[in-house]
Amino acid sequence: MTDQQPAIRLTGLTKEFGAVTAVDHVDLEIAAGEFFSMLGPSGSGKTTVLRLIAGFEQPTDGTIELFGQDVTKRAPFDRDVNTVFQDYALFPHMNVIDNVAYGLRVRGIGRKERNERAARALASVRLEQLAGRKPSQLSGGQRQRVALARATVVEPKVLLLDEPLGALDLKLREQMQVELKEIQRDLGITFIFVTHDQEEALTLSDRIAVFNNGRIEQLGTPDELYERPTSRFVADFVGTSNLFDHERSVALLGRAGHHSVRPEKMTVTHDGLDGDGVVNVHGTVVEAIYLGSGVRLVVDLDDGTRVTVLEQNVRGRAHDDERGDRVVVSWHDDDVVPLGTEVLPGISG
Repeated sequence: MTDQQPAIRLTGLTKEFGAVTAVDHVDLEIAAGEFFSMLGPSGSGKTTVLRLIAGFEQPTDGTIELFGQDVTKRAPFDRDVNTVFQDYALFPHMNVIDNVAYGLRVRGIGRKERNERAARALASVRLEQLAGRKPSQLSGGQRQRVALARATVVEPKVLLLDEPLGALDLKLREQMQVELKEIQRDLGITFIFVTHDQEEALTLSDRIAVFNNGRIEQLGTPDELYERPTSRFVADFVGTSNLFDHERSVALLGRAGHHSVRPEKMTVTHDGLDGDGVVNVHGTVVEAIYLGSGVRLVVDLDDGTRVTVLEQNVRGRAHDDERGDRVVVSWHDDDVVPLGTEVLPGISG
């Protein structure tokens, strides 16, 4: 965070739907020009927070500030924000440039100026050559970019994105992740992105808030959340982790409390590894799953703990492990992440 006025400040934000508390006293600041993601499973409260910022819902308690101005009671059209939804909601009877210019038309901008601004917005998403087409003549990725152009042409201070890549196939979604980050960087405005896809959040974001049960479980940069999760929920939701309760932490790691080790931090060999701080534990391979870019090995350690190991598919792999093979699982003590003293319901791979 910087000394600049935050784009969004949420203070004690709460939203109740009858007996259900969807958002539970959330405090959050989002910096100007930041690509900020709200990540969590369905029902975690992330989408409700986005709708509260947009003005589509009114909070039960708390305040919402936009660049220092309290907008808690303002209608959606009276907030300098815009929203891109998953279904894009383009007008099928209008061509691309008229779709993009629609928000300017509603604001009473003259035809010449709105067409010029719409053309610039289309150029920013590299679609100026498709200005005359109808939405039905566009691919999913092109419709997504038109929706972005329409949302940004009115020059909002904050752009809200409600899982806008969710309807795209995997290849196109990965391509659009790169393009979306480039567009945000070029425009320089604050993006608030809602997703349940942890890989998407890690790829796009400057910072991420991980939501769980209406609260922010952890807030940080992608590498902070991945490398240093502070709870079992974050360790397990953001990527995959091997989780060790207190008893197994003491037995395997020589540490009290609860801990995690990422699968890619572990190594499988037949003889173990040498070096200071290296832990070697014997076990049996119960599953070997070929992933193309790597191999996921599920190993039952001799004490009954099941762990997952991710090996990169690199040239010169010494052996191909198969079910039933006796192996040694190794990891470095520096790769063990403490998770505090919370109760862990078993070991997760």
